[in-house]
Amino acid sequence: MNRFILCLSLALLPVPMMRAESSSISSQADSTTTPSATKAPTTATTHPHKAKKQEVRMKPFSQVAVGAGFSLMGVNLQAATNVSRRINLRATGNVFKFTENNISTNGFNIDAQLNMAAAGVSMDYYPFPTHGLRLSPGLLFYNQNTVSADVTVDGGQSFKLNKVEYYSSATNPVQGTARVGFNTQNPAFTLTTGWGNMISRKGAHISFPFEIGAAFVNAPTVDATLTKGEVCDATGTNCRNVATDAGLQSSLQSEIAKYKHDLDLLKVYPILSIGISYRFHVR
Repeated sequence: MNRFILCLSLALLPVPMMRAESSSISSQADSTTTPSATKAPTTATTHPHKAKKQEVRMKPFSQVAVGAGFSLMGVNLQAATNVSRRINLRATGNVFKFTENNISTNGFNIDAQLNMAAAGVSMDYYPFPTHGLRLSPGLLFYNQNTVSADVTVDGGQSFKLNKVEYYSSATNPVQGTARVGFNTQNPAFTLTTGWGNMISRKGAHISFPFEIGAAFVNAPTVDATLTKGEVCDATGTNCRNVATDAGLQSSLQSEIAKYKHDLDLLKVYPILSIGISYRFHVR
């Protein structure tokens, strides 16, 4: 009987041990697989480069820009509209006035006035629509850029014309006028280049246009007259009318020819301007 109980005990002993071992293996498997199964997926943090602003498509004549600035012709005003992807149509105007009195040179007293007034149109061509570089042929159809002056010589004062010395009468001083015109060719062709699109193809409202070039206005005109008063010798005698004195008038024309030669370079009048503009959407 004792032998039977012993054999039965030995037969049943491995069962719980195997179950325990199986449970232990299962729990180890769970412990190794659970973290990976429940672990939240990680996402890489990316830092993409800032995207460049793209070109904004615009209908023809849907934008208008106005601007103001300064130029060699004075205060500069501009207005522009878009014609196509690469072309703007632009109108410009310049105005300036300056007066300087009591200028003294070669015995002459001069009261001078500078008057700048001009207007034109240009076609702005942008080979790269999203960049500011442009080429602008145009037409200066209104040009009143002039310098005018009243000329006097104090009584008894000497003055020179073409290296010849004259003396103004003490009782009837010499008087005259002078004028320089920078508008021989009117209208005149203009050609400029520059940077800055008043109607930005990137959608910006504010721009700072810069322009440099020339207006082909032909050689300036120079006119001067001495028609009032008398000239005398060094003693104040032997006076004669300046308007009818052949020698004085010949000297005056020689002096005018010198001034024309000196100003001949300005037949190509420089254009230089810088300013600020603002764009509006109109349709």
